[in-house]
Amino acid sequence: MRKISLTRFAVPMAMMAIFGCNVPAEDTSLPDQGMQFPSMNRPDVRGINGAVVSDHPLATAAGYTVLKNGGNAVDAAITMAGILAVVRPHMNGVGGDAFGIFYDGETGEVAGMNGSGRAGSLATPEFFDVAGQDEGPSSGPLSVSVPGAVAAWDDALSRFGTISLSEALAPAIQYAREGFPVSTRLVSDIAGASEHLNEPAKALYLPVSQPASVGSLLKNPALAETLETIAKNGKSGFYRGAAASQIADFLESQGGYLRTDDFRDHQTTWVTPLEGNYLDRRVLVLPPNTQGIAQLQLMEMAKGYDLEEMGHNSQAYLHTLIELKKLAFADRDRWVADPSFEKIPLSGLLEPDYLRSRATLIESMAAENVLSGIGSELATSESPGDMDDGGDTVYLTVVDQWGNAVSWIQSLFGSFGSGLLEPETGVVLQNRGALFTLDQGHPNVVAPGKRPYHTLTPTMGLNLDGSFSFTLGTPGGDSQVQSLVQILNNLFMFGMTPQEAIEAPRFRSYQDLRVAFEDRFPVYMLQGLADQGHIPNVVNGWTATFGGAQMILLEGSGTLTAAADPRREAYALAY
Repeated sequence: MRKISLTRFAVPMAMMAIFGCNVPAEDTSLPDQGMQFPSMNRPDVRGINGAVVSDHPLATAAGYTVLKNGGNAVDAAITMAGILAVVRPHMNGVGGDAFGIFYDGETGEVAGMNGSGRAGSLATPEFFDVAGQDEGPSSGPLSVSVPGAVAAWDDALSRFGTISLSEALAPAIQYAREGFPVSTRLVSDIAGASEHLNEPAKALYLPVSQPASVGSLLKNPALAETLETIAKNGKSGFYRGAAASQIADFLESQGGYLRTDDFRDHQTTWVTPLEGNYLDRRVLVLPPNTQGIAQLQLMEMAKGYDLEEMGHNSQAYLHTLIELKKLAFADRDRWVADPSFEKIPLSGLLEPDYLRSRATLIESMAAENVLSGIGSELATSESPGDMDDGGDTVYLTVVDQWGNAVSWIQSLFGSFGSGLLEPETGVVLQNRGALFTLDQGHPNVVAPGKRPYHTLTPTMGLNLDGSFSFTLGTPGGDSQVQSLVQILNNLFMFGMTPQEAIEAPRFRSYQDLRVAFEDRFPVYMLQGLADQGHIPNVVNGWTATFGGAQMILLEGSGTLTAAADPRREAYALAY
């Protein structure tokens, strides 16, 4: 992936020289309807019975097969999740976390799942201090929290599925044992993460110091055995079995804080999604410890501006969304933490009058420092976010013939997570613990049994009458909320199809004045934003910097329209 240039644009001609853009600097015209962009890379995929979308064609194909064989949305989702844990080893897996939102096509009920793991019983700021750490490391044993994905798979199937965990994991086991074809993207990602991998990970993913070649078969027989145990014995086969002991002993030997009891104590939590009304839809997200609250805040504040009148991706539109994002993220960074440990003022943060007032704070010039509007005098200096994870997460979604829907996301966080592969189990361990702070005054300070702040934000939309409308999600760390709101605007405000809405050029605002833009924005637009104090940075091509969104939309005709992001190796199928 090409690195983002942090050079501030000075004059239009300089920008043309830097980026090789063909748009004349003196051309300041902007069509009334807003920015124009190339035709779609991929078609919308439509069907009337069921639809599946995931980050990898093998997973999508398997989910499609489950639906065609009479399985429901959750059956297909967990089958896809298992495969992604094998074929996307640097992005997600047995050693990671998961979140989901479920819609019951018969009753119209919605349920949320928090499948994130917790810090170990020894995880205190003092433990880190003794280890010589004055801040939480981004990789290594002290970044590892208990993986929650396996329990999430089992619990989702137990509550909503019709097939066994053994049936769901069978394809994943086969790919782990017999191998799967290595893609160009995987070779690139392995090479980019190679420096922080431990020796067992290097031995598997970097044979003779080079990533496996494109088209070769990548096998992980140890992971196949772990998955077989899980398939046979369910979540207890992982959290109360040999795998947990092996991983805990391994981490202890490396100086980590997880122990066997920490695995044994893990439980999935069922939650009630948070809800906001936006563009004539009821938009559902998950409560803290996820950043879903920031998405609801951003949407509510956006209602105070006539974004449609401004025009799609116009300078005024972009400036407004970027500045509103800063306000939402200031509240997020101040308050999002594990609600079991911290009293989070959710009602105040989501109160419409508060957000309407908050939205009026944006000015014509870009703001560099923004504080939370509630309790801003405390714990504002350290943010859990702003890590450009390159989209090292996977999202998948399914709608079945009975109207059941699943919006599902799972992740290791950084590429290959902690960089640690436990050799006996074949499990790559996440680094979600890196999102804790050691600041004793912050709600997100590390503590035994506490869940860290999470960027994972699966989304579901209902019509105003409570019927199903859409599923939507994306990898991308801090970019998730920003991308999701841009896509919703594209879809419901500017009348794009799902595929058009996903492919339209996006921005990603960072925590200072920097804003990354895809190279399909015109130079004059970026110069105008630079004049307003933003620092535009152009990212060439279709990269995971801006996420990798997937969605399924139920149209009024009863047609299911599925879309997959060309920024990833994502594919959609429907029938």
